[in-house]
Amino acid sequence: MRKKTGRPFFENVEVVDAGAKGKTIGKAPDGRVIFLTNAVPGDIVDVQTIKKRKSFFEGVATHFHSRSDKRTEPVCEHFGVCGGCKWQHMDYVHQLYYKQREVENNLKRIGHLELPEIQPILGSKKSYFYRNKMEFSFSDSRWLTLDEIKSDATISDKNALGFHIPGMWDKILDIEKCHLQPDPSNAIRLATKEFAVKNRLSFFNPRNQYGLLRTLMIRTSSTGEVMVLVQFFEDDSTQRNLLLDHLGKSFPEITSLLYVINQKQNDTIYDQEVICHSGRDYILEEMKGLQFKIDAKSFYQTNSDQAYALYKVVREFASLKGTELVYDLYTGTGTIAQFVAKQAKRVIGIEAVPEAIANAKENAKRNEIENVDFFVGDMKTVFDETFIVENGSPDVLITDPPRDGMHKDVVRQIMNIAPKKVVYVSCNSATQARDLELMKEKYKITRVQPVDMFPQTHHVENVVLLEKLDL
Repeated sequence: MRKKTGRPFFENVEVVDAGAKGKTIGKAPDGRVIFLTNAVPGDIVDVQTIKKRKSFFEGVATHFHSRSDKRTEPVCEHFGVCGGCKWQHMDYVHQLYYKQREVENNLKRIGHLELPEIQPILGSKKSYFYRNKMEFSFSDSRWLTLDEIKSDATISDKNALGFHIPGMWDKILDIEKCHLQPDPSNAIRLATKEFAVKNRLSFFNPRNQYGLLRTLMIRTSSTGEVMVLVQFFEDDSTQRNLLLDHLGKSFPEITSLLYVINQKQNDTIYDQEVICHSGRDYILEEMKGLQFKIDAKSFYQTNSDQAYALYKVVREFASLKGTELVYDLYTGTGTIAQFVAKQAKRVIGIEAVPEAIANAKENAKRNEIENVDFFVGDMKTVFDETFIVENGSPDVLITDPPRDGMHKDVVRQIMNIAPKKVVYVSCNSATQARDLELMKEKYKITRVQPVDMFPQTHHVENVVLLEKLDL
């Protein structure tokens, strides 16, 4: 071990595993773990540490003595800086392997759970251009490359339209081509920036809170429809209409052209009025005969093809016979509820976002599904004894909570009503494991199915079937 810049420097470190949040793992000579941001399992590297903790280091590989056979060449010119696709340098087959291992490790180590054999992860047929929604940020003080910083040249072009640099809320990386969303996403983003620069429309300054252009959201659907939402900070109707009219004329495929005037400190639009400039205020998504209305605030799985694969797993695990009352917690716009409705007697969906429930009801009507009911409310308060008395005790319960998992009161209520089956869908197997540990007194895990929704990232979805024990 040597020291550079006062921090430990390790030579010939073998990278042995992948860990949480897309980092990989090596071991220091004293046995402490080193978390790395730019290596692949199988690499042998020199490591400059950047943080030292009691039980681990964080560092970066500065020299590669040998490169892993698990490596592949990243396709994106922004890889390594953007932070959006942390695993582009790892072959997709190996990404799937480490995602499956993460699910198994979390369920065993965090939940201390007895597991059946975990089914092989369902990979995505598309490993690039699979997302149906992307959000980009404007900035008048873009992230500068190391070469630009070292250069003596005066930098006049500081506008950016792209992604936040990881860990830097006020720095935006200007994106030339993103490989996550299909056309016309890149063309719309580039045309937006080009027109804004040409017409001297001001880009947002997040630190000092001024500027016209704040964010750009693009949604695409399997039906070919496109939604574009521009978020403005300043309320200038002349400049706003100038840009929106240009986008509508340049891209006739845009079926929903929207805007928001947001002068808050943050970029979230959920408490803002969305205004339709032209077209409809929504787009339509289709899934095997079902149509779903998606508006600017709707949650819909961002990988449409894999959403179908995921919902098929849920339906298979639920194994409905047509006689069951099904609860769908955190139902969103009611996609899972409607997907399983034909096999159930009745389905009840609960969701905290009023706009999502309004869309769920409209979608059910559009799809001519009459055996679903949707309710608005905070899950931990609405899902109580009174609700059960009024609506009946479920035979099967499906839950698809956000990354934080379920509130302990929700878990407690599930345990109280004790449905025969619980299908738990999760985008975070760590919080899923925590919740499942609280349920193991009454339930046995009988099936586990990881599903990859996000190729080139460390994120993984997981579906668990719990069956009630005979006590």
